Amino acid sequence: MKRNLLTLIAAAATVTSASADLYYLGSEAQESLPLKWTVGLNATWDSNVSPTAVGVGADENAFSLNPYVGLSFVNMTPQSTLDVYARVGGVFYLDSPTALGTDDYFTQFRAGLNYTRRFSERLRFSSRNFIAYELEPDYAYGFATTRQNSEYFYWQTDNSIGYRWTERFATYTGFTLTGLQYDNLPNQDMFTWMVYNQFRYQLSPQSVLTFDIRYAQNNADGLTSDSEYLFFLLGIEHRFSPNTILVARGGVQFYESEAVNGNDGAAPYLELALRSQINDQFSVRAFTRYGVEAYDSTRQVFAAPFNLYDFDERLTLRIGATGEYAISPRFSIFGGVDYIPSTYDEGRLVAGFGPGATGSIDEDLFNAYIGLSVKFNETFYGTLSYNYTDSDSDFPFYTYDRSRINVGLRAEF
Repeated sequence: MKRNLLTLIAAAATVTSASADLYYLGSEAQESLPLKWTVGLNATWDSNVSPTAVGVGADENAFSLNPYVGLSFVNMTPQSTLDVYARVGGVFYLDSPTALGTDDYFTQFRAGLNYTRRFSERLRFSSRNFIAYELEPDYAYGFATTRQNSEYFYWQTDNSIGYRWTERFATYTGFTLTGLQYDNLPNQDMFTWMVYNQFRYQLSPQSVLTFDIRYAQNNADGLTSDSEYLFFLLGIEHRFSPNTILVARGGVQFYESEAVNGNDGAAPYLELALRSQINDQFSVRAFTRYGVEAYDSTRQVFAAPFNLYDFDERLTLRIGATGEYAISPRFSIFGGVDYIPSTYDEGRLVAGFGPGATGSIDEDLFNAYIGLSVKFNETFYGTLSYNYTDSDSDFPFYTYDRSRINVGLRAEF
């Protein structure tokens, strides 16, 4: 199928990228901001620090401390915008977890650099770059479906050229590189490259119609097969008000596994992002994505004996929403929810003992959090939050629930 996909992409000529953050709406910083430093400390009680552990360390609770320091900076000129941010810290467990593969210290690091260059009223270049090395999965990245007992290194660079051909018609053409690498988990690492073109038509002052073509190849590690994808998507970007915008795209996704006797097919694909500042006190963001994903597609299906299956199709729905409400100038409440149901199909035995193939297997993850933020003065802030996660899986060892209570203090200057 590779030749067919490449022929289609060449004939159609060119796509918009999937950002590292599924909440992203394509916007950029609107004003310069001076260098800001943040220093903080979180104290966390975790009811199930190694939720996928079996035997020793299963259902083990623990206390941890998370010190960190961060910075952010935005510089705008009439021709360019530079947005830089970084945060480094660590998670120190007061009592070392006993589950296999865990430790009493984990590194946390995130950084981003976004740059836009406006060469003229018609031509612009945009580059978005993100890097993270940490333990906990962030579901808004779009690859995690469960807690893994390993630190991971995740990065993405998205670079595009935008050109306005007429007053109403424009295009964005570019490429995205994405990497994911775990320290202690085999068959999970992934490198993806994607080229894309987006055609844009200004339907009205509030609405833009879009047509996207994307072609991607995933190079997987170990027993996980390589794969490729081709997307054709129709969409709309609509601004309901100056403070509310919706971006929605839907269409068809063609996919193919490059494994021997691998499967190929087509599936519906949908992505949606919403941002709204409802009033001075209340803001919300939300996203939805539905399609076939390549991540975490090699799993153990039976508890015993040892067996691993590689799945050609992992159809996944991702729903996320977060919001914040300012009760007063000093107090705010915040919360959010993630829901990720997945169906694994076309599984082939690639290691161990078991049937040569397996049928559909389902997995659902629900994650929710709520918290209170306090502004003590212009420098010091405090937070108190509760996070609950519930995983229901037909795979062995992936059904669990987990609660976390977090108290934090930070200074901004």
